[in-house]
Amino acid sequence: MKKDIHPEYRDVIFKDVSTDFAILTRSTIQTSETIKWEDGKEYPLYKVDISSASHPFYTGKQKIIDTEGRIEKFQKKFGSSYAHIKGIKK
Repeated sequence: MKKDIHPEYRDVIFKDVSTDFAILTRSTIQTSETIKWEDGKEYPLYKVDISSASHPFYTGKQKIIDTEGRIEKFQKKFGSSYAHIKGIKK
């Protein structure tokens, strides 16, 4: 292998900020933060928004997004003129 062309492969902690779930694994990702792990050593930290601990597929829980009023808002904004142009009948 050529020297100085590969990124550093090291231990990194990935932490899910929504559930405080963390996992120690190896990665080449560059980080500016560090955290002390269970073994007392300090490792680079990378924060993620979603992981297996918070993803609906793995948890079986879905976050309900409030979609009520979207159609009414659209109709109020564009009225029946949009439906008339597209040939949509009520």
